Amino acid sequence: MYLDSDVSRSVKILVVGHFGVGKTTCIGSISEIEPLQTEEEITEASEGYDDLSGTPNKTTTTVAMDFGRLTLSQTLVLYIFGTPGQERFKEMWEELSRGALGALVLVDPQRLDESFPVLDLVERFGLTYAIGVNTFAGATAYPLEEVREALNLPADAPVVDCDVRDQTSSAKALITLVQHLMSQLY
Repeated sequence: MYLDSDVSRSVKILVVGHFGVGKTTCIGSISEIEPLQTEEEITEASEGYDDLSGTPNKTTTTVAMDFGRLTLSQTLVLYIFGTPGQERFKEMWEELSRGALGALVLVDPQRLDESFPVLDLVERFGLTYAIGVNTFAGATAYPLEEVREALNLPADAPVVDCDVRDQTSSAKALITLVQHLMSQLY
């Protein structure tokens, strides 16, 4: 699907998070185009590098980036880039963060400790962010204020529940980020 000729502006945001939190799924659920995904099979080469204990059924992983697009208005398009979640791919972050207005940081409330290195990178690259607490089937739900406190987030950082498999829920999380970005302008 090609862009309409009236589109004259674009905005770049990142979807970030730790390994196996749902970045690829989020972009796939919201993108109006077939998303670019650099998913590869997890092989023995990742042993000792990638902690699969929190995602025992995961068989693929992003090795470069994900990319999707969402037209926001007749003249504005949102480009959505997903970063790899593993520490060994953090070099990709510097390139992907260039020109990004902000980041939707996905977290798994069962594995919050894995979110701290991600938050460190977001802050290092000066990205405004919102937190999307991804819900996983059968997992314990935690109040958002408990998640905020556990992550030691600033009071103005938005925190929302989301189910990245659901287009409406993913859109709500992205809207929260966009509203937060807009509030920083005024």
